[in-house]
Amino acid sequence: MARKPQLFGTDGVRGVAGHYPLDRETIWKLGRALGAVLGKEGAGRPLRVVLGEDTRESSAWISRALAGGLESSGTEASYAGVITTPGVAFLARRHGFAAGVVVSASHNPFEDNGIKILSSAGMKLPEAVELEIEHALSASASAGRQMPESSLVAVPQLLDDYTDYLLSLVPRGTSWARYRLVVDCAHGAASAVAPRLLKRLGIGARVLHAAPNGRNINLDCGSLHPEIMAQETRAFHADLGVAFDGDADRAIFATHLGRIADGDHVLYACGLHLHQRGRLKGPCVVGTLMTNLGLELALAEHGIALRRTAVGDKYVLEEMLRSGVNLGGEPSGHVIFSHISLAGDGLITLLQVLRLLDETGKSLEELVSGLKQFPQIIRNVRVRKKPPLGSIPEIAEAITACQRHFGQRGRVVVRYSGTERLARVMVEAEEAEAVERHAARIAAAIHSALGVW
Repeated sequence: MARKPQLFGTDGVRGVAGHYPLDRETIWKLGRALGAVLGKEGAGRPLRVVLGEDTRESSAWISRALAGGLESSGTEASYAGVITTPGVAFLARRHGFAAGVVVSASHNPFEDNGIKILSSAGMKLPEAVELEIEHALSASASAGRQMPESSLVAVPQLLDDYTDYLLSLVPRGTSWARYRLVVDCAHGAASAVAPRLLKRLGIGARVLHAAPNGRNINLDCGSLHPEIMAQETRAFHADLGVAFDGDADRAIFATHLGRIADGDHVLYACGLHLHQRGRLKGPCVVGTLMTNLGLELALAEHGIALRRTAVGDKYVLEEMLRSGVNLGGEPSGHVIFSHISLAGDGLITLLQVLRLLDETGKSLEELVSGLKQFPQIIRNVRVRKKPPLGSIPEIAEAITACQRHFGQRGRVVVRYSGTERLARVMVEAEEAEAVERHAARIAAAIHSALGVW
């Protein structure tokens, strides 16, 4: 079996800020290791990396430590300040940076943080490169070495370039000034981009949770808590509501009636629209193991296939590139329009939904009315360790009983989170009561065997 990265999870290096692997020494050495690996590929050319961060109180010092390590290897860090993850992905590919680095833990609470490394094409690194960085890090001696941090100064033009790019995606001559929006920035990176973008588009918006203080990112707001945004959308008589996560690569929507529309709804509405205009390649949409069975059935009615991958937008993109599909995503709100960008970008998703409303003359409520989602429950269980779930008899028995009960008319997915010490239990079927019962049984078995007491 091929060796897997140990430090890198499904979305970069994650942990509690200040503790391994996000202690200052490891971060500095990670920056140095990244510079060393990039240097091998750079064939002696001057190396430049673009670096951005979210609004957590730890993000600034992590950025300084990381940049210090990069600079020790002869790599220059161009600092974008607070910016979204897809914003860094854009800058990396637009300006020819050797890599893009984002200090963010996305949807996690403020105590956590992470380091995401993107290629010069703005894509997440292949596992082979992650392994190479880990090897360089482990080989880096630190005894007695000075590890100076960098004194970073943000380059405002970088954020301006990203905003200008987003505006360039709006069809020439289009005016969306008639729309009213509610926008939840999750006290995260979207706070630096979304309000200025909407203002330049002339869109009247009620902006929520755009006052970050370092500790309120994702706190009872944003894409993890879209009900607040949805309530405001209805109360404000807005045409559309949207909630981002901490680094704004996710977007969850609300219709004008206050109904929440997740990533599956976006895939359905945009998939049908692209298909009707002959622009959906395949015709196919890429989802994950968590994609609702209702979406698969609804797309099939229109001759559109659904292809599933493991959970994680990196796996969605890999399958899209492999199969030539140009639309894919996850229920969590990661949506990728590969004919526009190879990065899941919540702001691009918002622009595409606005374009959909404009081109069809319909509300989002109307556009998603054909999607009937199966009852689905996701239970998260905090765990002490992550042994193979099938190796524990009581957990395996509970999963088998669930599969036997539903047969082909339901699904169960039990997996570990790639970014947190959690086991996730997803049960989906037409019988809501049975879904609840089996999800609770599996979650209880996991808690009994592995849970944190």
